[in-house]
Amino acid sequence: MSDVLSDLPASHSGRIQRTALHDTLVGRLRDMIIEGELAPGSRMHESQLGEQLGVSRTPLREAIKYLASEGLVELVPSRGAVVKRFTGKDVHDMIIVLKSLEELAGNLACVTATDEEIARVRRIHDEMLRCYKAKDRLSYYKLNQAIHTEISQLTHNEALASMQALLQSRLKRIRFIGHEGPEKWAAAVAEHEEMITALEARDGRALSEVLGRHLLKAWERVKDSI
Repeated sequence: MSDVLSDLPASHSGRIQRTALHDTLVGRLRDMIIEGELAPGSRMHESQLGEQLGVSRTPLREAIKYLASEGLVELVPSRGAVVKRFTGKDVHDMIIVLKSLEELAGNLACVTATDEEIARVRRIHDEMLRCYKAKDRLSYYKLNQAIHTEISQLTHNEALASMQALLQSRLKRIRFIGHEGPEKWAAAVAEHEEMITALEARDGRALSEVLGRHLLKAWERVKDSI
């Protein structure tokens, strides 16, 4: 679903525009952080990355600054750009706040969402399941996160959606490792099945409960890996 995976490089003919290059670079670097190719605490060497990705330093620096605004990168004096390393307490604190936001979103979305918006989430969910069956972990993960984003946006509450997006972006790497291993991955998928069922039934209480439980389980799945 190209509209969902907008951060994936698209294959288009013709000259690449500056905005397209920026978005492609941000998406590529973000994926490298999520998958651990750029490890927490490691320096982002501009010359090395520029050569690897085939870009000059100026757009690369702009992309790195953008990732710093998302909280995935730190700009450290004398060291340059460093992939953010979160402590266990950092992660737990963010998950607890994200849990409250998503529980609220679940309740509100079931009231405010249109039928067309709910159908869109169903399409994303079904595509996510196809990626799961194909064992395409990164594409699955992006669709998984898109569902959480969509539910927050279905509230039509910009304050809630923006705060949810901020915390979700900072937890990208942590949430990704929560799917390591077949049992953890299967458990996360089962929880998403509950989510879509509750959303389609417009059962706000059930959706709120499973979203909260999902976030607590996410902490249980990652806490020993931090």
